[in-house]
Amino acid sequence: MKDQITYLPDNADRSVAKQKFKITNWPTYNKALINRGSITFWLDDEAIQAWYESATPSSRGRPQRYSDLAITTVLVIKRVFRLTLRAAQGFIDSIFSLMNVPLRCPDYSCVSRRAKSVNVSFKTPTRGEIAHLVIDSTGLKVFGEGEWKVKKHGQERRRIWRKLHLAVDSKTHEIICADLSLNNVTDSEAFPGLIRQTHRKIRAASADGA
Repeated sequence: MKDQITYLPDNADRSVAKQKFKITNWPTYNKALINRGSITFWLDDEAIQAWYESATPSSRGRPQRYSDLAITTVLVIKRVFRLTLRAAQGFIDSIFSLMNVPLRCPDYSCVSRRAKSVNVSFKTPTRGEIAHLVIDSTGLKVFGEGEWKVKKHGQERRRIWRKLHLAVDSKTHEIICADLSLNNVTDSEAFPGLIRQTHRKIRAASADGA
């Protein structure tokens, strides 16, 4: 069963709505707000294997070292974090180094040259009132330092989990905002922080109590 909140006009009594999502676990909620500033990246095996271009003997011209996937990834990270191409190169190389993944970021000049040949779709966020906002979450397994070696050599190591809370427009299925928290933070506890991130008028919202 989901908790339901109906958003009221500015001059209406909000006491009932506020009580429905009263925070009782302040230490956990406070930790979730701190973790909002943390950055977690996930790389699957297919992305790692496809980072470099496969050699094709029949192809003409100078072979490309990096795949279209690698170029697209750099351009997306550049856009999301508002970086220059040079800064994006250093940023991605630092991530690979921390994760101990045997990859290198394409040189910024290479990305600049090939940016015209790859198709990167950046969807413009919608605006206006949201009729119904649905909040749900999913678990994510964190790949820490040395995870690539652990997976490759079959060693056992303790896994860390995080919970990704998503606020989705039920009509358009657009992800309006997201929040990453510890695994024991419920959707009800993440609810206030997600609502503040929307910066839009919301007619109604629902979230799991768990």
